[in-house]
Amino acid sequence: MADSNEASNEATSLRSDKKESSNAYEISLSPRRSRLIWSLAGLGIVLAIVAAFVSDGPTLWGLLPIVLYAVLAILGMDIVVATVVSVVAGLIIGKMGVLEIGTLLGDSLADQITIIGLIIMLGAGVGEVLKVTGVAQSIVSSVMHVFGRSGRNAVVFGVMISCLILVASLGTLAGAIAIAAPILLPITARLGFTKSATASMLFIGGCAGLAIAPFAGSNVAIMEAAEVNYGQYILYGAGPIALLSLALGIPIVSLMQRWTAKKGDFYSAEEVGGAETVSSSSRLPTAVFLVLLAISVVFAAVTSAGTTFPLLALPVLGIATAVANRMRPQDIVSTIYRGCSQVISIFLLFWLLAALFIVIDLLAPFDVVMDLFGSQLQSASPFVFTVIIALLGWVGVPGATAAQVVLLDKVFGDLGATLGVTAGSWVVVLLFASKADTYGPFPNGNMIGVMGLARSTNLRNMLITGWMLLVPACVLYFIILFVETR
Repeated sequence: MADSNEASNEATSLRSDKKESSNAYEISLSPRRSRLIWSLAGLGIVLAIVAAFVSDGPTLWGLLPIVLYAVLAILGMDIVVATVVSVVAGLIIGKMGVLEIGTLLGDSLADQITIIGLIIMLGAGVGEVLKVTGVAQSIVSSVMHVFGRSGRNAVVFGVMISCLILVASLGTLAGAIAIAAPILLPITARLGFTKSATASMLFIGGCAGLAIAPFAGSNVAIMEAAEVNYGQYILYGAGPIALLSLALGIPIVSLMQRWTAKKGDFYSAEEVGGAETVSSSSRLPTAVFLVLLAISVVFAAVTSAGTTFPLLALPVLGIATAVANRMRPQDIVSTIYRGCSQVISIFLLFWLLAALFIVIDLLAPFDVVMDLFGSQLQSASPFVFTVIIALLGWVGVPGATAAQVVLLDKVFGDLGATLGVTAGSWVVVLLFASKADTYGPFPNGNMIGVMGLARSTNLRNMLITGWMLLVPACVLYFIILFVETR
């Protein structure tokens, strides 16, 4: 539902309205909030020291790093810093020595979660190539050329499709929309759409694209966890939510337009300026990129390629597109480096998360949890089990959806298989768990990012947009799970 790549889903969305920063998770906090967060971090470390003295072997104290991480991240601490604090707490509880810590960090570099972080970083490099070569702008302009002359509803659909294609190609929501917005805003402004209605178009189309993005980090993690290929992933879970979003998009935008037009929520000429022009020289690289992307997706679906396939596919896409644009080798390398460097904090985050999950595996708190409550879950029907896990994931940690998918699968995957949960049901569970909070019920980075790009300041209207998608999506997935688990 709505994490080239999720570099923006999990990163760019948090900084889309800021200047470029090497820290994708940078957040400004008030002094009071900062003091509260660091006080809680200190308390967590003190509790970890206490736990180290009173526990040994599998222990419920192993949940402390997860709880600490969730609390600090939700309160607004830089997610990378929150992860470091949580890792330190876990190392203290586990009473690990210096050599053991070094081995742990080395092992985490080869972990699946770290590989996903690398995929995200490579995807950001490809996104920079698409931006520099004009491919991203060309895709948006081509779609709007088809739909932009056929009435207001067709324009709404065209804006959503433009965002869908670009987000699916880059695997990032706010980052892709940041490229599309300068082209789309003058079009919607000229036709009299309000800021809130425009933000709704961008958000709905972007979320649909994020759900079907073949190389987005959390989507790769879902396919790996459920052991399905891309075609099955689309069929079981991503396709239905993408189609639902597009079907509901026009009525939702129409309602938003009627509500906000009376309040004069329109663009000024200074806010949108003129539409960006697209160079004819971008036609060949655009064709090369789209053809290679299609080939990559088909190949991944047919061969059931795993997590490592994007490590090859993404650099090939970026280099081939740049070569088609006649970029010099040194310019290709520097462009990809520039894109990757903007999200280096994401790679570090996933490396640290891999270390955190290894520590938690060693502490084995979920073994204790399963001993206490496993009988209740084991006696549950597959339907009840999948609903519980999906809702549990909905309350997950913001900013690390791919890691959240891996954690849920590690903790509950084997039990689900024992209960007879099908691959299709597990795709739905993990998709809902990792993407549902993008739609609500609370504000999130993706919402704020899209609002900033659309020049909208009405958070309530963006929340309403998310809710009008979230409720039907819950019903849709409830029905799918009911049918799949019968």
